[in-house]
Amino acid sequence: MAEASWFKHTVIYHVLIDRFAGFDTLKPVDKPVFLGGNIPAIIKRIPYLKKLGVETLWISPFYKTTVYHGYHITDFLEVEPRFGTKKDLKELIKTIHDNNMFIIADFVPNHCSRYHPFFQEAQRKKDSPYVEWFYFKKWPNEYLSFLHFPEIPKINLDHPPAKEYIIKAAKHWLELGLDGFRLDHVIGPSHKFWSIFKREIKKEFPNVILIGEAWMEGIPFSDLKTIRVKGKYWKWLLGSSSDSLLKSYIGILDGVLDFKGQQIIRKNICEKGIVDHSLIVEELNKHYRKFPKDYLLPLFLDNHDMNRFLFECKNNKDKLKEAARIQFMVEQPVIIYYGTEKGMSQSKSIWSEKMHGDLYARQPMIWNGDRELFKFYQELIQSRKRLYK
Repeated sequence: MAEASWFKHTVIYHVLIDRFAGFDTLKPVDKPVFLGGNIPAIIKRIPYLKKLGVETLWISPFYKTTVYHGYHITDFLEVEPRFGTKKDLKELIKTIHDNNMFIIADFVPNHCSRYHPFFQEAQRKKDSPYVEWFYFKKWPNEYLSFLHFPEIPKINLDHPPAKEYIIKAAKHWLELGLDGFRLDHVIGPSHKFWSIFKREIKKEFPNVILIGEAWMEGIPFSDLKTIRVKGKYWKWLLGSSSDSLLKSYIGILDGVLDFKGQQIIRKNICEKGIVDHSLIVEELNKHYRKFPKDYLLPLFLDNHDMNRFLFECKNNKDKLKEAARIQFMVEQPVIIYYGTEKGMSQSKSIWSEKMHGDLYARQPMIWNGDRELFKFYQELIQSRKRLYK
């Protein structure tokens, strides 16, 4: 996809706004609370990103929200005050562009917070037009949500007013200068919605990138009713990060996050301890041969929804380096989850807790971390730039 060629070999740095910069070090990191990270503080850290050498910044949802990570949205058209203002966001975008970098953001169309005024009205008034914006099974308290989490009701994006509103919200933020979106939980809305979404967005913003998160790991059979991906039962049986699931968005989005590639690297290096890179590279190439050359598969080692790679490798930094070398060789965009370049790990698995275990993988940025590892990543990024310039 020529219009998105800027993204093909980019090095992306993924941050959670609340946990990256400007947070209060005295607040409890083991609680799902706002720590105070914010957009103005990210702006101050752009020299750090430049020094590291990354080319694209990916920020977590910045929309008005009830929860620190931003995925429980109460207003799709406003910035969360705890993160900053619309003026701050504009300044971040401008500063990124002034530094010859790009910026993408999470966009979350599948669901909203139960405290969103549209949903609250839909629960209060049976004759409200917003009732059709959601999937009520038995009004007012039985409805589809994001998987089995009632605090984030699922939006009916096949309902024209809801669909138009969400697309309008996406355009609203792209008008500020964002270079694209990482689209959350793309398996939730229908393929029909995504086809319309992409057509409408690209009509006005042909150079923006639209990358989906297509992931089914850990989803119980009972939650499949909330998912609209084609052939969902077959894909569920095949496994969470099957090529089949990733391929289902060819021709619909610019690409999807490469959960399969991530799994290949993690299993071979962390679990099997394979040191022959050629075997891993061949397995990755076999995986890539199943996709068109212009289909984008950003490769990552970890993210905010899974254990950090270093933790999975029992804090063996040599294994992290092996994995990163392989990651940075691929002819796809690559993603660094904030703090990886400083040796951030975690004390427990995210699966060790029934509630909020993901906090272990979302600890505040350690700014005084491993300098040697930071230098390693600097050199790795420079080598990649020479390879794909």
